[in-house]
Amino acid sequence: MLRFLFKGVFRDRHRYLFPLIIVSSGVLIMIFMLALINGYMTSFIRANAGFDTGHVKVVTRAYAELISQKPYDLGFLDIQPEVQRWKQAYPQLEWVQRIHFGALLGVPSLGDSLQEQGEVICFGLDLLTSGKERQLMNLDKALLSGRMPLKPQEALLSDLAFKRLNLKLGDKILLFGSDVDGALSSLQLTVCGTISFGTQALDRGAVIADLSAVRQMLNMEGGAAEILGFFRSGEYSQTEANGIKADFNRRFSDPQNEFSPVMLTMADQNGMGYIMAMIDHLLGIFSLVFIVILGIVLWNSGLMNGIRRYGEFGVRLAVGESKLHIFWTLILEAACVGVIGSAIGIALGMLLSGYFNLYGMDVSAFSRNSTLLSEDVIYTSIDIPSALAGFIPGVLSTVLGAALAGIAIFRRQTSQLFKELEA
Repeated sequence: MLRFLFKGVFRDRHRYLFPLIIVSSGVLIMIFMLALINGYMTSFIRANAGFDTGHVKVVTRAYAELISQKPYDLGFLDIQPEVQRWKQAYPQLEWVQRIHFGALLGVPSLGDSLQEQGEVICFGLDLLTSGKERQLMNLDKALLSGRMPLKPQEALLSDLAFKRLNLKLGDKILLFGSDVDGALSSLQLTVCGTISFGTQALDRGAVIADLSAVRQMLNMEGGAAEILGFFRSGEYSQTEANGIKADFNRRFSDPQNEFSPVMLTMADQNGMGYIMAMIDHLLGIFSLVFIVILGIVLWNSGLMNGIRRYGEFGVRLAVGESKLHIFWTLILEAACVGVIGSAIGIALGMLLSGYFNLYGMDVSAFSRNSTLLSEDVIYTSIDIPSALAGFIPGVLSTVLGAALAGIAIFRRQTSQLFKELEA
């Protein structure tokens, strides 16, 4: 029976061509959009985790209340013994220590005056004893000119700020800020390289210096403002992060001590939990809208095709075939077209997604004035669930369209079909 229906459909171009084009085009668009959204989410999570939130983050309770202000004066002092305990308790995590603060950058000229000034965001990272920070923040890839720091008094400067201040590699810069006691402090650094992260929020002005020099400037010997943890697998798991957070806060945190450590997950910071949940809901809404729109389009196609086939239906009713049987054969025909059209759409969608997975899509024009941490080049993410997410709606939409059009069979009288056949 199925073989008979299959031959009947594909021997009549009017019955398969338009639905096949619509379904395959719709599935292609859906596969590509899902791959693009998944790629953006991967990029968004990677950028935010590497630059700011980590997969989990440990700060003091006082710091956590003002975390958006990065109050390094409420950070940890002499925290190294505690960090060793955390490493033993959670071997699945890798830990890095950071100090993140804002400062005034000055370019010294001859004498005691400053040639240029500007505000910058400063990162105190462990650049000399470990390569982990270089990997997390993609410093090797972001390096545009010069080299990585080899000494505590060397630093990297964002390329935009470097050009704006008319600097040359090897020039001295001065950072002005206040230490943890509120006293004015400064740090002289040598620019050994320029960087561009592809993230407008950072490329406007960022200084990357070794943690030891920043600790000395801020009077935080042995301390850190934030301690970030990353899963060794490289993938963020909200469920696992929540489990570690609950265990850590039970074992190591004291609610009565404002300088006691407290752990936050990525979802607890910068509205990340809301953003990730919103995107998950948008994916579901996108799939539903896709099914409804394609179903309506194919409904119209099915109605036009049904009108052309009224004579055929009259003959089938005349030989004793029931209306219900005709209706189910229409559904089976639509399912055949849906399966083939969805398969074609998946193949084309995977090819298109594969291209942008290799070469990426430049979205810098859309993030030029954005304060969100995201990469300027987005690479699509291809996986089996995305393919299935396109296949199922593609088949359902064709079946829905055929079912809506096929209802007209039950509304027409057999005698009227015979009359149309005679005409």
